[in-house]
Amino acid sequence: MPTPSMEDYIEQIYILIEAKGYARVSDIAEALQVHPSSVTKMVQKLDKDDYLNYEKYRGLILTPKGKKIGKRLVYRHELLEQFLEIIGVDKENIYTDVEGIEHHLSWNSIDRIGDLVQYFEEEPKRIAELKESQQSN
Repeated sequence: MPTPSMEDYIEQIYILIEAKGYARVSDIAEALQVHPSSVTKMVQKLDKDDYLNYEKYRGLILTPKGKKIGKRLVYRHELLEQFLEIIGVDKENIYTDVEGIEHHLSWNSIDRIGDLVQYFEEEPKRIAELKESQQSN
């Protein structure tokens, strides 16, 4: 299993490839706000661990293993954003809060949060009732 730092890179690489069709070291560095040399080191490690294929000066592609994990990491991030929005967290705090908690939850917890999000979204009045309850508290 990848470390939290590896997860951040895999997730960002997946997002860049989905959006642009490719991910360059400079794009990854800018998105993660790190130095390109740090990206190069991590990309080499991810290549060694079979999450991606990297050729110096030619770019990188995610392996099937890397794509599967990247997709799951993006799902986790989006799900946590939905959850925090449903429970009424202020929009300006959501991204930072997700970044702070996403690596500290088990996949079992993520799946249960997914169940809860689905429960609320199946009946929009449930969300309205939650908001009413929060206002009365």
